[in-house]
Amino acid sequence: MTELQDRLERFETLTAECELIAKLATDTAKREFYLKLAGHYYQLAADMRQVIANKAAA
Repeated sequence: MTELQDRLERFETLTAECELIAKLATDTAKREFYLKLAGHYYQLAADMRQVIANKAAA
């Protein structure tokens, strides 16, 4: 399960990094790109949390 938790942590880190880059971006297109990318990583993290919960329940 450690591998899954490591992957979850990585997705959470990438989400935070993309959100920070979006806040700092002066170009609107780049800001939108990084916000969208952060959204994708956020969804991957949510999916990974669900997988971990399902494995714990099994």
